[in-house]
Amino acid sequence: MRVVASEFAPSRTQSRTMSKNSDLIATACRPWSTVEQYELLQKYLKARHPGGGMSAMDSMDYADMIEQTPVTSYVVEYREPGENGEPGRLIGACLTDRQNDGLSMIYSFYDPDHSGRSGLGNYIILDHIDRAAKAGLPYVYLGYWIEGSSRMQYKVRYRPLERLGREGWERFDAGRQDSLIAGMASDNRPDGKGDSSLGANKDGVPGGQDQYRILEN
Repeated sequence: MRVVASEFAPSRTQSRTMSKNSDLIATACRPWSTVEQYELLQKYLKARHPGGGMSAMDSMDYADMIEQTPVTSYVVEYREPGENGEPGRLIGACLTDRQNDGLSMIYSFYDPDHSGRSGLGNYIILDHIDRAAKAGLPYVYLGYWIEGSSRMQYKVRYRPLERLGREGWERFDAGRQDSLIAGMASDNRPDGKGDSSLGANKDGVPGGQDQYRILEN
């Protein structure tokens, strides 16, 4: 699936997410792994995907994922404001490929225990959409989408969407998208009667199977 960045208009919830995290400093760095990034990834995987395929990844595996790239790639780091000229704490990152027609988010991860913020994963996607639009790139690629997969349903929150079918890229039906978004809302009801796993496990970035990507200012 891909978001049409050139036509994107955030919802009220998405606008609030962007506003709450607007103090974060995003920097597009060369694709070089760091200890800080790896430690954040491990914290993310332990909280969100315990026992998953990537949980056994060691620092060398992570370095290979980040550094072994034949295309134009970046690691976009998201940090809190620093003090006394020092960089702030790293709370999010995304490995991104820049393509001719957009940004492809390869893999994103963030601090799952940051109680002072909400929607960090969603914010990373929203930031990429904004970056792509400002750079004149029409799309942000969100990777695969399988209808009925709870871990992928968060992707339908972004409008407008296109999905790749047998006849090529086609616009996601707006009515169907409305229905899926409404389903996510009801399945995460505060009364606990819904399926809290729908959209709850993934607040913006997929597990080991999905692919993602981004851009440089």
